[in-house]
Amino acid sequence: MQIQPRQQLLDIWRSTIEASIRDGRWHPDGGNSISDAEQLLCLMSPATKLERLQLSRPDAISPDIEEALRDLGDVIRIPQNLMTILNDYVDRYTKDGTPIFPGGSYFHSDSGELSAEQQNWDVVESYAVSVTLMVAVNAFTRDYRRVARPSVLDHIDILEAKASKRLTAAMVGLLRSFSVNVFSMDVDMGTHLMRTVNQSRQRPDQASERLREALKEVIARLRDDLSIGIGMVKAEELEDPRWLFECGWSWGVVRGASPIETNANIGVQGEGIAENAPYLYFTAVAMDAVQALAAERTRLPGRLDAEQLRLAQQLRARSELVRMYWATIATFDSEGAWPIEDIPWKTTDGRESEYYSLLVVGLVMSQMATETAGDDGLRRVLNVLDRLAERSRITARVTGDDFSGVEIHHPGVSFPLVGSKTKSGPLLEWTFVDMAPVLLGRTIELAAMMPSGDLRRRANDLADKIWAHLARRRLRGDVGEGLWDSPSGVFAQAAGAERLSWAYTKRVVDCLIAAAHNISTRLKPDQEIGDLAMSLLDEAEQLHDLELLNSSARPGSPARATLDQLGSQLRAARENLLERPGVSAAYTYSVLLELGRLEAARRAGS
Repeated sequence: MQIQPRQQLLDIWRSTIEASIRDGRWHPDGGNSISDAEQLLCLMSPATKLERLQLSRPDAISPDIEEALRDLGDVIRIPQNLMTILNDYVDRYTKDGTPIFPGGSYFHSDSGELSAEQQNWDVVESYAVSVTLMVAVNAFTRDYRRVARPSVLDHIDILEAKASKRLTAAMVGLLRSFSVNVFSMDVDMGTHLMRTVNQSRQRPDQASERLREALKEVIARLRDDLSIGIGMVKAEELEDPRWLFECGWSWGVVRGASPIETNANIGVQGEGIAENAPYLYFTAVAMDAVQALAAERTRLPGRLDAEQLRLAQQLRARSELVRMYWATIATFDSEGAWPIEDIPWKTTDGRESEYYSLLVVGLVMSQMATETAGDDGLRRVLNVLDRLAERSRITARVTGDDFSGVEIHHPGVSFPLVGSKTKSGPLLEWTFVDMAPVLLGRTIELAAMMPSGDLRRRANDLADKIWAHLARRRLRGDVGEGLWDSPSGVFAQAAGAERLSWAYTKRVVDCLIAAAHNISTRLKPDQEIGDLAMSLLDEAEQLHDLELLNSSARPGSPARATLDQLGSQLRAARENLLERPGVSAAYTYSVLLELGRLEAARRAGS
């Protein structure tokens, strides 16, 4: 992999500080709770997920990190200033003691001006990004507490209490936004779903029966715990073979969703207005938040309180159902072509896009990560990612007047938020333009799931190509130079679309963190290389023993010192043989070369 995560992340940190600090003060994006959190996560995610980049311990901050963050203070002031900035964020999005999660400028409409009420509606992406940020705050303050001066401990206590309250409120919001949508086979939703999964073109009733059989575990768990669907699923509908369903997260709290019973003081739980139907985009971002809660560092003792552990368990139960459901849908009829291989993916509301295919691939991969994925499944997913990169013009250039695939980057893919229209405001829409970084992230994750070999090399090669695309889209100029996004760097049709996007930049940061983890993960030894290394080592040890047997060199002589050094190299080769056969072979090659020279010299002398 040609990506250099550490250097790239330090460059992003330097640019983030330059774009965010003016007149000695941190300036948030100001548009909404999502973008402000993403701006902070560009710093906090690497600092809490990569040990070498942690900012919570001044004595561990290396000179290159201090240089990149020089405008944030020296090594003593960096963690203190970060606490102040994080505290300001939590206060800014708390109203009358209740954490708020407004979509703000992320909402838009071509049908009219948004009302103030609409701009202040909570949205799932804000819940999700707040979970991720508050988990990072928790990890940061817990580590900082161990080395902080006594005068700082009170400030840590205050920030931890505020962050914990916001985390709990975000988790409750995600629970109330979960949706199970049941519909008949005879309506458009049923027709679209069956058209997607029925790749072998069986009779609809036969395909439906087989699909329900494949989903029987999901159906059983929904039936046994109807509260998992906010109490709006009827058992008889789930049992009726004429009915189908889908599950995931809507765009906000679902209309009619009951308040979540909790002993935590999180303020008012507002009424839901969102459509009781899952949206692929919001399902994907919610799943990422649940994954942050399930991460090993989050499960450490004391990181979550008892109530948060209970809520996290409920969210994990829902995420398991979502993984099982979408993986079954996307890989249905495994004997032939998978539905996910039929690009672009078509949703039950009739919309289709390569981006939806990418979102479903992510859900399939999250299920694969929980089980042993075979080479065939990994190869199919890699082929889909490769085709998506080409169709979206990331690895294929625009030719002539053929601009197909460019629109997914600019102006992006929009979809309506059903339930958002009011008497004083139009139907809201949501737009995403982050196809490239999301695709890069999935490709890196897939490479990490693969053993060493051709598939992993293919995945890493694809990741390098996507990164080359992203590198050309960095901003140039005074504001946000080195950050994202400038689609005109790749597509001439996007001229004038340059703007600093913390959402885009944060997704690139996530990719670099994944790349760092991938590089740090020890590869599974290749069997062929292992066999070769073993054979080479056997030969080298025998030749070395023979050289010792035939040598007349006295102990302490240069000749004997050379043989002893070769023996040390052979021991190192033996120590690395099982886990790093390539390193073992390199040691052995060096020994064989030197033994060959010694033998040649002896023959010449005789």
